Amino acid sequence: MFAQIKKYKAAAVTAEPGWFDLELSVQKTIKWINEAGAAGCRLVAFPEVWIPGYPYWMWKINYQQSLPFLKAYRENSLASDSDEMRRIRAAARENGIYVSLGYSEIDMATCHLAQVLIGPNGDILNHRRKIKPTHVEKLVFGDGAGDTFEPVFDTDIGRVGQLNCWENMNPFLKAYACSLGEQVHIAAWPIYPDKTTLNYPDPYTNVSDPNSDIVSPAYAIETCTYVLAPFQRISQEGVAKNTPPGVDVETPERYNGHTRIYGPDGSLLAKPGKDFEGLVFVDIDLNESHLPKALADFGGHYMRADLIRLLVDTRRKELITHADTDGGIGSYSTLDRVALSKPLSEPKADVRGIKKVVPKTKIEGEGNGVLNGN
Repeated sequence: MFAQIKKYKAAAVTAEPGWFDLELSVQKTIKWINEAGAAGCRLVAFPEVWIPGYPYWMWKINYQQSLPFLKAYRENSLASDSDEMRRIRAAARENGIYVSLGYSEIDMATCHLAQVLIGPNGDILNHRRKIKPTHVEKLVFGDGAGDTFEPVFDTDIGRVGQLNCWENMNPFLKAYACSLGEQVHIAAWPIYPDKTTLNYPDPYTNVSDPNSDIVSPAYAIETCTYVLAPFQRISQEGVAKNTPPGVDVETPERYNGHTRIYGPDGSLLAKPGKDFEGLVFVDIDLNESHLPKALADFGGHYMRADLIRLLVDTRRKELITHADTDGGIGSYSTLDRVALSKPLSEPKADVRGIKKVVPKTKIEGEGNGVLNGN
């Protein structure tokens, strides 16, 4: 599919999640979808596991301290086949907007670092799970499967891709997304401290600065895509909620202000201040990727498939596989099993009194880096 809409407005959400509170998280999600719709956006991008917030406490506490947090986190993770998800999908449909949503997906007894791309009709266009949780994230999350691996989906606003956190520095995942002709990329990031917190021998890669200011623009340069890189924010109250008794409560400033948006040549288009919470806007023009790709299309003319090839396996593998009635091997799709392949049914899902948005109009004076917040 060739993009039918080449010029449009998009937004990255830089805001505080509803920590350990699924209902509050859903309300906040709908609020930002509505605001993006009212501002005339075609696409709005949320950070990694925006619902119910990134469990950054797992990096700071021991096993016994983690248990109450882990239980509360699982209880407030989002099931894909749920009224909460249907309300979010309904908000996307009400606003006629594409939504890239990061969430902790609870599937049977496992949580996943999941992303969905919701279409403007409320349907799920892509459902993916982080292929490998990073370091202590394994305390909370499981691996993604082959059929939750695809990073790019073809839409009428371009080929839109999504990756979580350090997946954005994974050269194999970048190569795969690039080979699919990605044009707009959501590099979803969590809550992340800045370099003032760095203590040797902790690597520099494990703070926000290189991820917002090196990894994200490098992705734009190497793939010639627009990169929306939304990070979460946190307040003093949020820090307290994520800190166990007996542990010093930090100040929140070091965790805020890391959201960025980059153009397809790696140029910085938007950077909010540390005190800003809201939507960070960009005016996307897919034609701006022509010259960067003409110079260095690593998914096309600037690569040698006869010399270097990437093996990709998107099949789902099961712990137990049953023979079907014809004697073959039965299989299923994760998208079907968690009911995300179902169209959003009528009547429209209840959005719990969240105000209906005004029709989308172009707001004068708004463009790259213009912010809208509280």
